[in-house]
Amino acid sequence: MLKVYNTLTGEKEKFETVEAGKVKMYVCGLTVQNYSHIGHIRSAINYDVIRRFLEYSGYEVDYISNFTDINEKIVKRAEEEGLTPSELADKYANAFLEDIREFNIKAADKYLRVSENIDEIIEMVATLIEKGYAYEVNGNVYFSVESFDDYGKLSGRSLEEMQAGARIAVQEDKENPLDFALWKKVEKGEGWDSPWGEGWPGWHIECSAMSMKRLGATFDIHGGGVDLIFPHHENEIAQSEAYSGERFVNYWLHNGTVNLSGEKMSKSQGNFFTSREVLKEFSGQEVRYFLLTRHYRSPIDFSYEKLEEARTSLARIKNTRSQLAKVLSLDINSASREGSGKKFFERVIEKQKTFIEALNDDFNTAEAIGVLHDLVGEINSYINQKEFTLNEKNFAILEETEEVFLELAEILGLEFEIESDSVVDNDLVEPLINLLIELREQARENKNWEEADLIRDRLKEIGIEVTDTPRGVEWKVKEKIKAKNNIRKITE
Repeated sequence: MLKVYNTLTGEKEKFETVEAGKVKMYVCGLTVQNYSHIGHIRSAINYDVIRRFLEYSGYEVDYISNFTDINEKIVKRAEEEGLTPSELADKYANAFLEDIREFNIKAADKYLRVSENIDEIIEMVATLIEKGYAYEVNGNVYFSVESFDDYGKLSGRSLEEMQAGARIAVQEDKENPLDFALWKKVEKGEGWDSPWGEGWPGWHIECSAMSMKRLGATFDIHGGGVDLIFPHHENEIAQSEAYSGERFVNYWLHNGTVNLSGEKMSKSQGNFFTSREVLKEFSGQEVRYFLLTRHYRSPIDFSYEKLEEARTSLARIKNTRSQLAKVLSLDINSASREGSGKKFFERVIEKQKTFIEALNDDFNTAEAIGVLHDLVGEINSYINQKEFTLNEKNFAILEETEEVFLELAEILGLEFEIESDSVVDNDLVEPLINLLIELREQARENKNWEEADLIRDRLKEIGIEVTDTPRGVEWKVKEKIKAKNNIRKITE
């Protein structure tokens, strides 16, 4: 049974959808004024895994996100880059979509844009004015927080506490310093026509109007970073429920921050790594793995040193996947009937159940990754037994084990390509490698460890990884060989 931590109640709750078998899910997206940073990517990866697990659990998921493609920051950045605001927004929206492919993040079913939903936003603002929840002053429209009885229920703040700590509002036309903008007046020619004059939508109204247009007045999951709880999501609840008279969202999910030296990664603070910078040093899979080693609600400290550790850890999983594939490519020993591996496969199924239980407990990827490593250990122990023989029974068991392994990895969005162990650019290379391995084995038999290690190390330099296993010596190509140059290198 899936339980989800709901920020609104502060408790883990049984997950039940508005419509049986379907999940309607909205996740706050980017203001497209620059390249995404690792904080953005963490959020996207976290909700991608949540979506994948819901789909794995049998739900049909309608996953919606958005691009804020017009505001003051976009206009300013567009001027700096010599682009129109729409050109700038397109540039960085497309860049984000390119970036998420590198991290194996599935695209949303729909990315809604503010500029394409102005009519819906204006209608919502007009309705809030009509119902007495909002007021217009000099072309600006504000939501009256005092008019909404439950204001503060998401963040756990009372209106009295917020008012006591509030500074004098910059906008002197507000009735209350905490009132927030639904529509903002702009200079002529910069915005959209409305009943209140030319202007732009306020930040908070955008997500409410777009999500309800696509998913309905009440939907299942609204996600975003923990920094959006107040004021963004708090204000979304107030204006949405005031508008519809119904509960806005059933489950509020918030991912933790990515920190640098204890401080939240933020564009406004200038302490951030863009995803493109990080991808120059690490693969998208390595970054993804690292970000999933912490529970999505917990903060995570980012550093290249931690990514190096993640790279090593992920390599162990990748190596097991390769070894499993290699064993399944061997010939079956039809004469052998021993060792069916029944107890081994029972442990595999137990790991699978434990993995699913971890994700059913508020999508605990950190625990799930630990279980995946336990499964890797079981597989390695089994296929590396000295007495291991590939017969029909354990071949079938290993095929099912591979299916389980890949199924669990897929939920986490981890993909492992099988590296060729024989495809090279020149027919002379493979026999030459085998000859060198034979020479290495002779050196080992003669206890000439220095020569054996030298051959192994030189092979590694040109991309050939040699592994001693209970089945004998195995080698694989880690990267393509340019035959002419590398033949010269290993014969020097």
